[in-house]
Amino acid sequence: MEYLGENIKKLGFGFMRLPMLGDNTIDIEQTKDMVDLFMSRGFSYFDSSWGYMGGKSEEAMKTAIVDRYPRGSFQIATKAPAFAVGTAEEAKAMVWTSLKRLGVEYIDYYLLHNLGGTRTKKFDDFAMWDYLAELKEKGVVRHIGFSIHDNARALDKILTDHPEVEFIQFQLNYDDWESPSIQARQCHEVAMKHNKPIVVMEPLKGGLLTNPPESVKKVFTDADPDVSLASWGIRYAASQKNIITVLSGMSTMEQMRDNVSFMTDFRPLSAEEQAVIETAREAIGKIHSIPCTGCQYCVEGCPQGIPIPKVFGAYNRKLVYNDMAAAKGQYAIEVITGGRASDCIACGNCERVCPQHIAIVDNLEQIGRELDAAPFF
Repeated sequence: MEYLGENIKKLGFGFMRLPMLGDNTIDIEQTKDMVDLFMSRGFSYFDSSWGYMGGKSEEAMKTAIVDRYPRGSFQIATKAPAFAVGTAEEAKAMVWTSLKRLGVEYIDYYLLHNLGGTRTKKFDDFAMWDYLAELKEKGVVRHIGFSIHDNARALDKILTDHPEVEFIQFQLNYDDWESPSIQARQCHEVAMKHNKPIVVMEPLKGGLLTNPPESVKKVFTDADPDVSLASWGIRYAASQKNIITVLSGMSTMEQMRDNVSFMTDFRPLSAEEQAVIETAREAIGKIHSIPCTGCQYCVEGCPQGIPIPKVFGAYNRKLVYNDMAAAKGQYAIEVITGGRASDCIACGNCERVCPQHIAIVDNLEQIGRELDAAPFF
């Protein structure tokens, strides 16, 4: 059965991590060169959001793409982060701001941005689902969807409540495939159950999978020393079923050249290559990390509302990948609507119900010292 976007090539250009100049402005000339190479190889899907780079991302799309190519030769995707504003009027105005910045009369793929947790309620309160349907009926947007950072149960509920949604976007990579907090495999299964095609984000886990621990890197270089580590991650994501495209946040021409080199004539991973991925996943599992399974028992009785499994997941980015910046960035997102690690009052409710017998209080104290000192809020 054919699905929406099936004929779009499986590499999308994410306009969130663009090349920058020394004065912290976008290097628009290099961005144009990257767009030209991308388009010359037959790729056409570009992804942004109302909030990316303070609106500069959408403006860069106009300069690098819209002003230089026929409108029918590319697809523009952008998003409305309604949770970030205070009124329905402000949320609904986002699409008109995006259209102006982009210089287009319609948006091909329009998404409600970053559902999950308590953020989802704001989209309901602002009647954004009905508004999306109105925009589609008027031809302002062609296809409607949403992006989500939450578990499979939350995704299933939203898709059950809103069958009109045409596509979804969520994090999927080989490291998070069996993650108890990200639940990439389970989210993919939910999408398949509801017959919704997928745009993949974070196929390289924010770049972490391009520089994994040495034990993991060795698995890949032993299997094929001539291909990039990025190729394993992006091809893994693109090999799953019902994928519209896999977004890559390329910020250099070198990254663009590498990505198009293995995705221009994309071939799904072979059985032998899938086995290499599994070995790499096992190698990651052997590295010391907090052994949280995401059962959520600890969250139910926490008087401070700390999203403990998600906090541990963020900190594991530092433990596994030795990347404190990535840990802090993820942590800042996870505690926007919940308690922080340093809010722990050591009541012990969490430890009494933890099936893994994790020293949760001690871990939260350590995380609070490291990640609450200078969080990225």
